[in-house]
Amino acid sequence: MNSPVLSDITLVVDGTPHQLRIDNRTTLLDALRENLGNTAPKKGCDHGQCGSCTVLIDGHRVTTCLTFAVARDGAEIVTAAGLPVDGELHPMQEAFISHDGFQCGYCTPGQICSAIGMLDEVKQGQPSYVTDDLESSPQLTDDEIKERMSGNLCRCAAYPNIVAAIRQAANH
Repeated sequence: MNSPVLSDITLVVDGTPHQLRIDNRTTLLDALRENLGNTAPKKGCDHGQCGSCTVLIDGHRVTTCLTFAVARDGAEIVTAAGLPVDGELHPMQEAFISHDGFQCGYCTPGQICSAIGMLDEVKQGQPSYVTDDLESSPQLTDDEIKERMSGNLCRCAAYPNIVAAIRQAANH
């Protein structure tokens, strides 16, 4: 059996830089949870199918179970735990609470990070599969929200409340 190849990397997580020496095969999810103790991203399927491990990396939503930590050396990573500012919840977090956009809560951190990234994609004019007019900015319809959030599964099926929460946060 070969010895693991280790690398020294820096991950900036929720505004704090962390120096790590890790096996090159370590996923970002495992580095966050096991090495840094950040349990906001959840380990659901570990195959990129459920979205419970979603975080924002350099402003883009990413499933951390499919990303090697070494590939994100120096990246700005924001987890759901890092969204509050000065003790105030992020508007998306407030909207999820207002609309009861969670039941068991397991998928919620990934849902919230994905929703924030998704709204930024809409603001940038990026179309989705259901965008009717590819020449103009997409309109944030319920179909757009559902399509764009389709990579984040909720075992409790709180989808109508999640859509309502995203709509509220979008109008904030």
